[in-house]
Order: sequence, then C-alpha cells, then structure tokens
Amino acid sequence: MRIETRQLTQQFGETTALDSLDLTLEGNKIIGLLGRNGSGKTTLLSILAGFRKPTAGEVLVNGEPVFENAHVVRDIALIREGGDTVEESEKVSEALRFAEYLRPNWDKELAGQILERFEVPVKSKLDQLSRGKRSAVGIALGLAARAPLTMFDETYLGLDAPSRYVFYDLVLQDFMEHPRMFILSTHLIEEVSRIFEEVAIIDHGKLLIHDESDALLARGVAITGPQDAVDAFITGRTVIGERQLGRTKSAMLYGMLQNGERDEAARAGLDLEPLDLQDLFVYLTEPKGGN
Repeated sequence: MRIETRQLTQQFGETTALDSLDLTLEGNKIIGLLGRNGSGKTTLLSILAGFRKPTAGEVLVNGEPVFENAHVVRDIALIREGGDTVEESEKVSEALRFAEYLRPNWDKELAGQILERFEVPVKSKLDQLSRGKRSAVGIALGLAARAPLTMFDETYLGLDAPSRYVFYDLVLQDFMEHPRMFILSTHLIEEVSRIFEEVAIIDHGKLLIHDESDALLARGVAITGPQDAVDAFITGRTVIGERQLGRTKSAMLYGMLQNGERDEAARAGLDLEPLDLQDLFVYLTEPKGGN
C-alpha cells in the first residue's frame, strides 16, 4: 500500500482545511495521524477514502486516483467518529451483512468475536445502542473488513478507558496476524502512542512533521537534577517546559543531544529521560505567540 498526496488542498468557503499538503505513506505499519482540533485530519481521511473530491491537488493510492474509483475504494475502510458508518435505523446484523457483501476480505468470525467482547446485541438497531456500543460496531466493521488501508478517525470516543485499551490491543493483534496499513487519528496520544510505528502531524492544513516514532521521540529529552546544574546545561537550548520541586528541577528540551552532550550531563549529575509523544506534540503545535 502506497499513498501519495500532491499539493492537496481543500477549501470550505473561505476556510482552508488542507493547504497544499504533500504526504507519502507506504508499507504495512500503524501510523498515528495527529493534529489539534481543526487541523484538517478528518478532511484528509475523508479524501483518502474517496468520500470527498479535493478542491485542488490529487491523491493516489498505489498509483491510482481514489475519487470515484471503485477498484481502489474497495480496499479502503474508513471508520469515523462514533462508528457512524451505517444508517442509525439499521440493525447491527443488517450492517454486518452489508459489510460482508461489500468487503472482499470480510472476516465474519472476527466481527462476531469483537461484538461479543464489547457485549453488543446484534439484533438491536444502531439508534437503540449507547454511544460506546455504536463505537464498538464501528470497530468490528473496520477490523473485520481486513482492508489493505484501514483508517479509524477518533473511533474510540464513545468508549470508556478499559474499552479503549481493548481497541488498541485488537488493532495491534490483528495487524500482527494480518499486516496492512492502519491510520489512526486520535487526541488521546498518551494512550495509543505505544502502537505507532510512524507519526504524521498536521497543523492548519499543512504537514508539520512525518517521521518514525522512535526518530521523533529521540528529538525530545527531559533533564533532571539540581536547579543550578540544570539551568547551566539548558542555557542556549530549546526549552519546551520546566518543573521544579524544592531544589530539584526538570527541564524538557527539543533537539537531539550528541554523545558528548550526554556525557557532559552525566558529569554534572543530571538524569536524562526521553519525552513522551504527547509532550512533543503539544510543543510542535503550540500556536505562535502562545505561552
């Protein structure tokens, strides 16, 4: 699976949701799509799925255009917020039968297992289910489709914390058994970042950064130790946050440290720890002029 967006632009009146976005994704991997509210994530996923024709630019999946291309679209599954992939008046069982008809790789057994795990009554209509149960239906439809490109857009929103972790484990397990490309759009970065192999961050419709998770995390470090030693070490560096308790101080830095700099920190009695993805995301998307 290879996805390319070239100068992808989407206008809604005077609002630019996507602004000449160039992005290439390829291979079997789980990719985190991150961005603040209004950054353009949902618009991007809708265009990738062929739901919307962009204002300008193009999207290619395995070298072919997506929009109004049934051959390509059948290999793409997009599950949107709250699992809103089927009519609310339909029964769960009807949604499953329709999915089986549409999806060439449909795994009926897996869909049943997921719905049973989330205790979803298949004879009920979607509008009779709680928000969490509707999300579970969306998860079942997305995973059981076994589409080469499977995208989840904030699918977890109706789930409580234990159920969200079940979802993350289901994605990882199914990816390991049936490798393909997953794109997960989420705001709960701290929870789900452990399963990301790559991360793409968009901000105000533009691609801010796209890199492997480990490479991105290597750019952030927390320095902890005596206040005077920390202050001396961070002078002239990019500091993205500070905390202090008594005479002990911790500072978060953005930028890779060389081996010599790490040795310098060790000689000064400072502890170094990597930053998590959420801290880096907050810094990278901080509005200019913000605190």
